[in-house]
Amino acid sequence: MRETRDGVRVDKFSSSASADSDPLVLDIDDFKGEFSFDGLFGNLVNEILPSYQEEESDAAEGHDALPNGNLRTPPDAGKSAQGMSSPLFPEVDDLLSLFKNSCKQLVDLRKQIDGKLNNLKKEVAVQDTTHRKTLSELEKGVDGLFDSFARLDLRISSVGQTAAKIGDHLQSADAQREVASQTIELIKYLMEFNSSPGDLMELSPLFSDDSRVAEAASIAQKLRSFAEDDIGRQSMTISSGVGNATASRGLEVAVANLQEYCNELENRLLARFDAASQKRELSTMRECAKILSQFNRGTSAMQHYVGLCPMFDVEVMNADAELVLGDQGAQPSPSNVARGLSSIFKEITETVRKEAATIAAVFPSPNDVMSILVQRVLEDRVPKLLEKLLLKPSLVSAPPMEEGGLILYLRLLAVAYEKTQELARDLRGVGCGDLDVEGLTESLFLPHKDIYIEYEQASLRQLYKAKMEELRTEGQQSSESSGTIGRSKGASMASSHQQISVTVVTEFVRWNEEAVSRCTLFSSQPAAVAANVRAVFTCLLDQVSIYITEGLERARDSLTEAAALRERFVLGTSVSRRVAAAAASAAEAAAAAGESSFRSFMVAVQRCGSSVAIVQQYFANSISRLLLPVDGAHAASCEEMATAMSSAEGAAYKGLQQCIETVMAEVERILSTEQKATDYRSPDDGIAPDHRPTQACSKVVAYLSRVLESAFTALEGLNKQAFLTELGNRLHKGLLNHWQKFTFNASGGLRLKRDITEYGEFVRSFNAPSVDEKFEQLGIMANVFIVAPESLSTLFEGTPSIRKDAQRFIQLREDYKSAKLAARLSSLWPSSS
Repeated sequence: MRETRDGVRVDKFSSSASADSDPLVLDIDDFKGEFSFDGLFGNLVNEILPSYQEEESDAAEGHDALPNGNLRTPPDAGKSAQGMSSPLFPEVDDLLSLFKNSCKQLVDLRKQIDGKLNNLKKEVAVQDTTHRKTLSELEKGVDGLFDSFARLDLRISSVGQTAAKIGDHLQSADAQREVASQTIELIKYLMEFNSSPGDLMELSPLFSDDSRVAEAASIAQKLRSFAEDDIGRQSMTISSGVGNATASRGLEVAVANLQEYCNELENRLLARFDAASQKRELSTMRECAKILSQFNRGTSAMQHYVGLCPMFDVEVMNADAELVLGDQGAQPSPSNVARGLSSIFKEITETVRKEAATIAAVFPSPNDVMSILVQRVLEDRVPKLLEKLLLKPSLVSAPPMEEGGLILYLRLLAVAYEKTQELARDLRGVGCGDLDVEGLTESLFLPHKDIYIEYEQASLRQLYKAKMEELRTEGQQSSESSGTIGRSKGASMASSHQQISVTVVTEFVRWNEEAVSRCTLFSSQPAAVAANVRAVFTCLLDQVSIYITEGLERARDSLTEAAALRERFVLGTSVSRRVAAAAASAAEAAAAAGESSFRSFMVAVQRCGSSVAIVQQYFANSISRLLLPVDGAHAASCEEMATAMSSAEGAAYKGLQQCIETVMAEVERILSTEQKATDYRSPDDGIAPDHRPTQACSKVVAYLSRVLESAFTALEGLNKQAFLTELGNRLHKGLLNHWQKFTFNASGGLRLKRDITEYGEFVRSFNAPSVDEKFEQLGIMANVFIVAPESLSTLFEGTPSIRKDAQRFIQLREDYKSAKLAARLSSLWPSSS
């Protein structure tokens, strides 16, 4: 029985089948589809193997499995084995027979398949030969077809070119026919205009029909162009015949009539345009504008429309001036002018924006109309307002400050310029065609900007002059109101002079800052800005230099007057007691005036330094960066600043010298008045010596401490060091001269040494090493009054530089003659005798 397993058909047979039976028949179809050798093999042996597998499983049940995987043989296994006579695998013969039969069938099948493959190869070879022959014949046919298509394409191309040429000729002929027809028609119309001068009644209905105005305008413009071109050509040709002259005169008549007709037609269209404009009939306005664009590109219509805008009425412009200038005769305020200009220019911008919408809807070339409109704004309305606002004052007879002065004109100019620039930017944003709005705006202010810097300098001078007058008036009023009641003449002297004020200098700088801001506003080129800024800053330098120099000179005048008072009350020795008392009182008053003048001058010096610092800071922060674009401008301005301040430095130096003279004069007065001869030659009565400074020394130190307090505050840096060093040297010299008037004993020498210590401790606050050294040497020299005569020779062995001054001190010893110190010293110091 045949059965199929895993796609392979096999014959079932029992295990007892004989070996020579035919249990298996293989067929080619068995190898089709999803063929598997494993499946084939399984189908071959599965009918035989199950009986053997069952016997093997039964045998396995009778044995125990060992841990190593082997089976344990029962005790009677040997006996059973001995009794077995059948073979171990009885199905071997069946399988062998099966495999041989299968192998034979497979060989037969391979031969059948090989035969079929050979037959198929022969058939394929025959078919391939036939196919190649067919393809060769097809290729020959296709080549012939391609040749036919190429000839057809050439024919079509030739016919197309011929047709195109014929079309071009036809189009050209049609165009020539059209031009000839139009020319004939134009000549007919031209003959009508050439009939008789000034007679337009015989023209065709075309030129009088309102419904054909556009066509009439177009034809009229063509006739004018034709006639004018013909006249132009004839004028370039030398005319020798009468006919040419007659033709020329005839064309001139036609041109005149055409011009008259065009003018009449243009006026008629403008009238229609005006009527439609009043009714806001945009379609009619657009139609008229389109027709009028044929006359001078529509310039007349554009200008006519712009000219009729209400924003250019005289009443509107007068209202502008009233809004900006306020009441007639009143002085305009820059802030009010700024508000007024902002309001007016905003209204102008809004009006132009509204007109832009109408212009875009009506005119064929809206940009050209916007250009004319904005130009009219900047050449008519704005200039008339600026003309009334910016009245250029005279530099020769400038308006007084009560009427605003030159600064009012400059401030109004700056406000107007800034607001007009904003208007120009707004109009540029709305739209103005190709108009150069910025250049046109600049041209409005050229008459003012050309000599602007001269007005700026003149204004700064006027402001300075007015401020000085104001300060002088205030000083006079203060002097008159305060008076001198209950005050000494010297005490009131310094207060009668106007002191330097840092606030005033700050005001100068503020004026200059405002002027510099206008320089940067009016000048667009960095070089021009630098030149104007430098000119303005030079004015500030001049003002500050003059102001602080005059302030220092006034403070010096107080010192000079105080010195004159001191000289006035210097008396001789032979005067009465009453006169001496009056002179002493006057001298004290002069001293008080000197001390007050000293303080006033120190305040002036301090304020002078603060003022110069303000100017330098202003230059560094605001001026220097504006000068950099021009080579050398920065260095030149620095040099100008140093030169301008040199006069103030000179006045300060002279005043400080006078201060030293004033201080030393009072020190000498105190010493001459308070120093007694007994201070340094006290009697040797056994009383313990007085180790306190003398009364004169105490008063001098107290005076110096009081008066120099203002100097310590006012002076700084090298100026302070130089002043105190000079004063210390003068004090040292003055004390030496003062002590030359006295005679000293030993106790007096101790008193002198105490005075020198007091002076030295005071001058140590000067921080002047050279002065400290001189007072230390004074303390050493004072020892000449204390030591015994025989010790004088060794006293100055370590300091030979002070031997000369020491000799002068030794001569002041009370025992100088009695101890014969002159001979002793000449023998010891022969070189210093």
